[in-house]
Amino acid sequence: MAVPEHAVNGDTAAVEASFYIPATNLPARPHRTLKHNDTFAIFDSHGDIGAASGGNDGLFHCDTRYLSHLELLINGAQPLLLGSAIKDDNLNYYVDLTNPDIYVGEQIILLKDTVHIGRTIYLFDDSLRERIVLTNHSADAVQLTLSIIFASDFADIFEVRGIRRARRGRARTELLGAGAVALSYAGLDGEVRETILSFEPAPTALLESVATYSMQLAPGAQRTLFATVCSRGRLAQSTQSFFKGLVGLHREQKKQTRDIATVETSNKVVNEILCRSMADLYMLVTATPEGRYPYAGIPWYSTTFGRDGLITALQMLWVDPAIAAGVLRRLAVYQATADHPLSDASPGKILHEMRGGEMAALREVPFGLYYGSIDSTPLFVVLAGCYAARTGDYAFIRELWPAIKRALAWIDGPGDPDGDGFVEYAPGAATGLSNQGWKDSFDSVFHADGRLAQGPVALVEVQGYVYAAKKLAASCARALGMMDRAIALDTQAEQLRVHFEETFWCEDIGTYALALDGAKRQCKVRTSNAGQTLFTGIAPPDRAHRIVEGLFDPSFYSGWGIRTVAKGEARYNPMSYHNGSVWPHDNALIAQGLARYGHKGGINLIFEALVRATGYMDQRRLPELFCGFRRRKGRGPTLYPAACSPQAWASGTPFLLLQAMLGLAFDHNARRIELINPTVPAFVGEIVIRNLRLGSATADFAVRQDGGAISLQVLRATPGLQVSLVFDPSPHVSNRL
Repeated sequence: MAVPEHAVNGDTAAVEASFYIPATNLPARPHRTLKHNDTFAIFDSHGDIGAASGGNDGLFHCDTRYLSHLELLINGAQPLLLGSAIKDDNLNYYVDLTNPDIYVGEQIILLKDTVHIGRTIYLFDDSLRERIVLTNHSADAVQLTLSIIFASDFADIFEVRGIRRARRGRARTELLGAGAVALSYAGLDGEVRETILSFEPAPTALLESVATYSMQLAPGAQRTLFATVCSRGRLAQSTQSFFKGLVGLHREQKKQTRDIATVETSNKVVNEILCRSMADLYMLVTATPEGRYPYAGIPWYSTTFGRDGLITALQMLWVDPAIAAGVLRRLAVYQATADHPLSDASPGKILHEMRGGEMAALREVPFGLYYGSIDSTPLFVVLAGCYAARTGDYAFIRELWPAIKRALAWIDGPGDPDGDGFVEYAPGAATGLSNQGWKDSFDSVFHADGRLAQGPVALVEVQGYVYAAKKLAASCARALGMMDRAIALDTQAEQLRVHFEETFWCEDIGTYALALDGAKRQCKVRTSNAGQTLFTGIAPPDRAHRIVEGLFDPSFYSGWGIRTVAKGEARYNPMSYHNGSVWPHDNALIAQGLARYGHKGGINLIFEALVRATGYMDQRRLPELFCGFRRRKGRGPTLYPAACSPQAWASGTPFLLLQAMLGLAFDHNARRIELINPTVPAFVGEIVIRNLRLGSATADFAVRQDGGAISLQVLRATPGLQVSLVFDPSPHVSNRL
């Protein structure tokens, strides 16, 4: 995800400034988020949109803000907040309000706390649906006016992020009778976008920007109002759509999560983190024509991202393989078929980002279909191989094989333009991203003296992804009966491993170089990128041991997790996006690498650190990243103000960490679920996993650690399915990711 290039310490202000996510002011009220498929909404603590300064509230659909203002007033005054919360399953937003003291002149005509106002809001079927219930708790009748103010700027998501446009389309408003109003926008791209607001019962008065209800409530009386805001035409009656939609939403979620594995531990905080992460992940999962796809994050990345979807699917693979199938199908459909420098596309390359707003359609931003990531293509092959190992579904792999072949051809061809054996990137157009790895800030690839690396750039972790891709593709080819292809891929992987070792190892810093620049000079910087070589298995055991030692040195390990850049490096900044912050998903990938090489103690340290950090987070929600300041007694981590929250690969982090701790692996031939060298931190207690699938069979089991000994209790298993502990003393435990 892109962070802009701008002037820092004398660096030249650069091309990505227009994609910067500013953090100039904070919202005056806390924000809450709902999402359903391609629609998401950001509210404040009162349930309003755009009523308080700061923030980026709105109802958004396919990269356009369809509602920029929705505010509830009592007699022209803002209600008092009693409390508000998103339901644990992320389906509903509940807000409790009451009236303030209402005056006429110097006289109070309505004492505060007389009328309770309950708001219930959810999203379904491209629409926002709300029920407002007013209850008079006084012994006297009350007279009041409730107003709902509304507006839409139909801003593109990049406008909301701060890009200014010289020209915009035309907006208009049309009353559709006593209970509905249409807000529309004729865009410069020729599309007409429309927001329909419907109210039931019909307001006392409906104008182009406000619906007003004048009402009298008897003692103890209630009054219920319904409102819908739809981005695809007028719905049925608000009452009908509210209740039918709520039932449909719950049925959909139940169906979506029916076959997934569940986890519970003896630790209350860990359970709260797992529940929040699961709810967030499935809120971000979006129904697409190709299957379910985890959108990257809210608010800025609620769309298809290749890298993010692939890594999230890897994290959740043991829990729900269907996510991986949806990701692979969708990315195969959008795999590039031709060269297109403006979008950094070339045949076989896997998508980085897609956008559906007006600015993308007009190419005011380059992200309509944008291919500027160097790692999505090898990660696509990695996920396909891991999916095959997890599910044994080689019929799907055979269906996917043409896309896998094209991806491998891109790796060996356009991905390695100078033929030196390493995949590298240089931006294809001035409008593209200058850095195209997961750390895509303008200053995230640099030399020891702080100079920015000039491309083409070969990143250390990407070579590991390519190595894993070829090993896993070889395994798939072998299973499909393509023995010659399998041998060739294994040979290529080994040649890459040897060449990588000779070229990237940097004895000066005791780890692999961050990258090679365009002149093939090492960027001798200690970064977490090198830690991901453990995840992919390209590092030999002796080098892996040295990398692990470095990652848990205080210069890297903050106490809240492993920093992206070690303290002391030229561009280290604990408040930066990529140069010293802590990213949960990065820590999880490193932890999976620690499991591969038998360093289970390090996994426990990472897990404990992230659990303690999340204990300080609102709603027990892991954000995209947080600052890399060292942990201090009695203080929580320092938050990064512009972090996405919720964010898909942050939500997937606890599940990959659990897989790393337990060493979960799947043997289809033996019909066996394996726990390889499992470990359970003492503070976690018992871990209970239910409904874990191997083919059509399922198992429930509990794992705990007592006095250093691991015990496994199989609670239930389909006949013929085994759940086994495997203790392997070898340092390089497994080639399985």
